[in-house]
Amino acid sequence: MKKKRNFYPVFVVIVFFLFIFLHQTDKLLIGSLQIPISSTFHLNDLQWGLVNSGALIIGTILYPIWGYLYDRYARAKLLALASLIWGLTTWLSSVVRTYPQFLATRASTGIDDSSYPGLYSLVADYFGPKIRGKVYGLLQVPGPLGYLVGMVLALMVAPMLDGKIFHLEGWRTIFLITGSLGIVMAAVIFFGVKDMPRGKAEPEFEGMEEIGQFRFSWAAAKDVLKKRTMWFVFLQGFAGVFPWNVITYFFVGYLLTERGYDNNSVLFVMGPVILILSAGYFIGGALGDWLFKRTKKGRIIVSCVGVILGAIFLLFALLTPVQDRTSFFILMSLTALFMPFSSPNVL
Repeated sequence: MKKKRNFYPVFVVIVFFLFIFLHQTDKLLIGSLQIPISSTFHLNDLQWGLVNSGALIIGTILYPIWGYLYDRYARAKLLALASLIWGLTTWLSSVVRTYPQFLATRASTGIDDSSYPGLYSLVADYFGPKIRGKVYGLLQVPGPLGYLVGMVLALMVAPMLDGKIFHLEGWRTIFLITGSLGIVMAAVIFFGVKDMPRGKAEPEFEGMEEIGQFRFSWAAAKDVLKKRTMWFVFLQGFAGVFPWNVITYFFVGYLLTERGYDNNSVLFVMGPVILILSAGYFIGGALGDWLFKRTKKGRIIVSCVGVILGAIFLLFALLTPVQDRTSFFILMSLTALFMPFSSPNVL
């Protein structure tokens, strides 16, 4: 008798793909809105940097707290809560009228920014380790796509909406729209995504009728910290966030002010680069899966190659003369291809 295929895991991946895509669009469009928001509140570079740093600090503090909650309670329901918080805090950012208020509300958006561990944990219980790299790579594709859509919203849509809805500035209207989508996704996840028994997709549990319930253990957490590999993972993550955050929050402003691009030129350059970046996540995950079947160090090798080549091409791109736009574009495209290789493999 032919075994019936279960398409529900595919549905879960689609829901999570949309969640990440819309959430990253909301989160990352702030970088592309630097000019109009700075104009509204009369911000200098330091004040703008604080706007971005607040959310990062809140997110950093809450990462272990979210992780602890995910280990104790239903991950799908907590993800729905995170999506609801995303919508509400973005709404708040759209209506405040002073810089201190905006600083506080943007910092509050960091609450949901650190909610991703539960998503990846839940996906791991739907898909086994032999294909997990490809699934993780696929789920990281919407991040750069969200950045691209955020740029389009910020550079093209926001100016058109300026003063058109409730007499609000265009950037405020965009935040109202993306915040509303967060609330919609909260409902979809709450009612549509089921939790899975922890460890369900691990080969060691294959064929077992029942899997024991696992609870958070401080002793187990301490044992994890004793593994030297984990400390290298933490260190590479710490170093890796510097270029990512500079690119995320300042790169559009850099192109506009330092390299003399206009809005259309920014989209013309960054559009293809971001599409290549999206492909790089999946390619890196697929290469990691392929090499992992041949050597246990396969994912580490792919990660190292990606990090080294990505850093080299980024350095050369930034050193390229302003007038040589073709070389800059080629080097940024190569940077975008290799930089994300490590991400799905480290996960």
